Parts: sequence; structure tokens; C-alpha cells
Amino acid sequence: MLNNILLLSLQLSLLGNALGGKVLIWPMEGSHWLNVKIIIDELIKKDHNVTVLLYSGALFIAPTVNPSLTFEIYNVPFGKERIEGVIKDFVLTWLENRPSPSTIWRFYQEMAKVIEDFHMVCREICDGVLKNQKLLEKLKKDEFEVLVSDPVFPCGDIIALKLGIPFMYSLRFSPASTVEKHCGKVPFPPSYVPAILSELTDQMSFADRVRNFISYHLQDHMFETLWKSWDSYYSQALGRPTTLCEIMGKAEIWLIRTYWDFEFPRPYLPNFEFVGGLHCNHSKPLPKEMEEFVQSSGEDGIVVFSLGSMVKNLTDEKANIIASALAQIPQKVLWRYKGNKPAALGANTRLYDWIPQNDLLGHPKTKAFITHGGTNGIYEAIYHGVPMVGIPMFADQPDNIAHMKAKGAAVDVNMNTMTSADLLNALKTVINEPSYKENAMRLSSIHHDQPVKPLDRAVFWIEFVMRHKGAKHLRVAAHDLTWFQYHSLDVIGFLLACIISAMFLVTKCCLFFYKKFHKTEKKKKRE
Repeated sequence: MLNNILLLSLQLSLLGNALGGKVLIWPMEGSHWLNVKIIIDELIKKDHNVTVLLYSGALFIAPTVNPSLTFEIYNVPFGKERIEGVIKDFVLTWLENRPSPSTIWRFYQEMAKVIEDFHMVCREICDGVLKNQKLLEKLKKDEFEVLVSDPVFPCGDIIALKLGIPFMYSLRFSPASTVEKHCGKVPFPPSYVPAILSELTDQMSFADRVRNFISYHLQDHMFETLWKSWDSYYSQALGRPTTLCEIMGKAEIWLIRTYWDFEFPRPYLPNFEFVGGLHCNHSKPLPKEMEEFVQSSGEDGIVVFSLGSMVKNLTDEKANIIASALAQIPQKVLWRYKGNKPAALGANTRLYDWIPQNDLLGHPKTKAFITHGGTNGIYEAIYHGVPMVGIPMFADQPDNIAHMKAKGAAVDVNMNTMTSADLLNALKTVINEPSYKENAMRLSSIHHDQPVKPLDRAVFWIEFVMRHKGAKHLRVAAHDLTWFQYHSLDVIGFLLACIISAMFLVTKCCLFFYKKFHKTEKKKKRE
């Protein structure tokens, strides 16, 4: 009997391995990696073998020991300090030139310089694989079934085509939303779909629509001048004339890391799937010392404060402004902060190098979340129904907080200009005004009321592409049209030509009959 059980167990184990596939990952730094790592872990649980292409100068991505997870590390001509410098320039440039109606042109000009430097780094990362023939041959022999890429780091799609395998994207949004518009063919009606980074909502006044229209065209210009520079690189890498958009348009599925609890209603395409909050989970017990501090808050509860993994410290002046505000609330505060201890730090506030953010947000005593507005943190707050005070700084953060404000679950303060009174009033508002908690719980209810969990949906579509060797049936025919065909300019031109021709013929006929009638009349008069 025991032998039969062991034999059955062995057969099931072999069956599991047989059903498992091979997935290749082209990762991105920071919070992007955290999201993909969650998907990787779930794929491994389902007996898939996953390989991550990792460049030697990676900042946040670190190899782990797991027999089902392989890291193919390849050399690049720079170290971690290069990536750190690019990120620092990006953050500082954004903070110094935060877009507004009066500064948006300067913002795009300054950001263009930073993005150009970022693209130089990306090309060196690409070259690390594409010029490594030994690595490419090894990857071909491994016979991967799908490549999952983050389009913020271009090149994953080129590698997929080189290996002859389908690829898909995982993203919040691309650096220029025009990538989704031009390359993914997603409709972006400027009349009610706010441009990425505009901090607008779908309820726009006439002035807002003017601003939105201008934002779209500035982003189009930025795309044409910066992202189009990749066309020659892609053509050279693939050995034929092509464009970045043509290749990106071949993506089987785009996994978008948001959902309708966050997004404003708008058109999307069948191969765009929403997986926002895939990293969220039920809260786990807190460390003993931390739990004791939380429980000491009594009926007042706690406030959780984090500016994310990329902002480790602040100036002493800014830290003291924040600490002074926190010291004036009755709640206990858990603040993730690695800088110097602020002189104004109150007895109710504790500093931590790291906090179990998800577990704290899921704690019944949590009253509010002070956040920089990163997508991961916002989704953890939505998951647990916690109202937010946003202190957005760069990238998608101002946009994310604008979404939460529009949905009544957050207020924001400006990091550059805020006073202690501003932060204090914002905290009192979200903690004491019941509507913020009610709206946060409403978003949480929407998030949880899905037929399939976001992580399961992400893994399903990866496996779907593996099973069917793509998802071509979901790809819109717009990819096969030229820009003038897509906008029906050829049809409009033809119809205009027909109308003009008809008008010309009618005019000619009228003139002919008029002249004939005129001659007849003259003849009658002479007679």
C-alpha cells in the first residue's frame, strides 16, 4: 500500500513538472520589480521555471536562492551608482519642475534631458544581452515559451523576437502615455480621458480640456523626439527596417497594474488586462514590539507614514516640519524614515528603517496612511480601506493621488510648499471626516468584488499565452493600418473628392444648361 502511495506521489510530481513551462523575465528597477517578483513567486508555485535576465549594475534587483528561479547575470559597463544617479536626477528634475499649466513646456524640456540619459543607460543594458552571443545561444537552447517585459526598460521585446517566442508587458503606464496610444492602439479621447501626468480627472471644465489637449500634444512631441530615437536601434538589432512602435505593437497581452477602483471609466482593448493590487494580501501579525506600540494608541489608533523605498531621507528642515505636525495629533505614528532624527519628533512618533506596510494598513487600529502616492502603497490602502494623505513627489505619484482625491479617499499636500499646519489639517480631515473612510471602504469593496483575483488573472494570461503560443485573436486590426488609414483620412479624402467632383459636375451642368437656355432666349427675342 505504501509503495503504491509513493508511486502515485512520484507520478503526480512528474506530471506537475511536465505541465510547468519556462518563462523569461525582462525586469525593471524599484517597485516595478516588486510587482513582477509577486508574479514570479506565483508562477513558481504552479511549477513553472522562471529565468530573470539581470544586468550586473542592478540597484534593487537581487538574486535569490530558489531551484525554480534562475538569474542570468550579464555584464554592463557601469555599476549601481549609474542607475542611482539617473534615478536621483529624475527625482530632483521632477521636484524642481513639477508640471503646472504655466510650467508644463519647461517641465517637458527638462525631463527630456533626463530621459535621454536614461535611454543611454537602457541601450547599454540592451547591448549587454544582444552583443553577448554566448548568452543568446544559451537562451535559445532553454526553449522559453513566453517573455514578460516591463516596457519602461526597452529591449525585452527585441530579445523575445530574437528567441522566436511571444512576449507580453507588465506596467502601470509607460514613460510617455503615447506608447499605449501609438504602439498599443488604445483610444485616448482628450475630451474626457485625462492625459498621463496631467493630474486631471474625467470631469473637466473647458479650461481643463484645453490643458488636456495641449498635454497630449506635448507628450506626442516628446514621444516623437525621444522614443522615436529607438527606431534605428530596433532596426539594427533585428536586421530590418522597423520602429519601436511596430515591435511594441506585437505584444500579446498588456497587464496594466490598476483596476476600475482606481481608473476613471475609459475605452481599452481586449488584450489589455487589469491586475491592479496583485501584490496585496491579508495582513499578518505585527512583530511583538511594534504590536505593543500600536495597542498603546488606545481608541485614537495609529497613522502609518512611508514615502516609499526610493526616498530614504529628507532635509532636516522638511523632516522637522513633518515631525511637528505629527506631534500634534492624538494618534500614534509609525514613520518609515532613515534620515537624522528630527528635533521636533513627538513622543507619539516612532521611526523605523522598514515597516511591514501591508500588515500595518490592515490593522484595525489604522486611521490614516501618509503616502508619496506610489501605486503599490495606494493599492494596499485601497485593499484595506484606509483613507490617505498624499505627499506626491514625482512620476505617477501626483496623478495617483489626484485619482484618489477625485474618488473622495484622499487629500494632498505639496511637498515643496507645505507647512506643519497644512499637514496637520490634512490629517485631521481624513481622520475626523467620516466620508473619507466611507469612500476608502467603498473602493475596497469594489476591489474585492472581482470574479478572479488580480494575481490569478495575471498568471492566467501568462499561461494562456504559453498554451496558445500567443493571443493574436485579441490583437486589433489597427496595428495593420497606417496612421492616415487609422484616422480614416484616406476615406475622408476620397469622400471629399467625390463631393467636390459632384459639385463640379453639377456646376458644369448648371452652367451648360444656363448657357443653352440663355442662347435659346436670345434667339426667341431676335425672332
